[in-house]
Amino acid sequence: MIYQYYPSLSHPYNYELNKDLNFSAAHFVPSVLAGKCQNMHGHTYVVNVTICGDTLDDSGFLVNFSTIKELIHKRYDHTSLNDHEEFSAVDSNRFPTTEVLASTIYRRIQDYLDGCSNHPQCLQIIVRETPTSYVVYRPKR
Repeated sequence: MIYQYYPSLSHPYNYELNKDLNFSAAHFVPSVLAGKCQNMHGHTYVVNVTICGDTLDDSGFLVNFSTIKELIHKRYDHTSLNDHEEFSAVDSNRFPTTEVLASTIYRRIQDYLDGCSNHPQCLQIIVRETPTSYVVYRPKR
């Protein structure tokens, strides 16, 4: 994996955890505005997750790195993103663009974190679709 430098953000927390992971998946964007991306094609996505908090869990972790990987890699690796209900169940016009993928990954991570006793927060998700293109998603606080 190529190590990337990602934009950082200022926050008041004592701990900041960053996890890089990747997965391979296919998708298409069924819109005339998508050009060639209307056709099924694949990427090796590189994702960076930033989680912060002030308190460690009983194991001494903010969050276990392997848990973060499992939440994303296990769900999306070697799949067609268009087949996942989270990209169309709520809105039939919600396609797995990189922007939508980033916000969806955020929601998946934060839903898990909401159940943690030490209350960590996901502050940022970065999804790199190609070596030259990436999206940063930061939820409004």
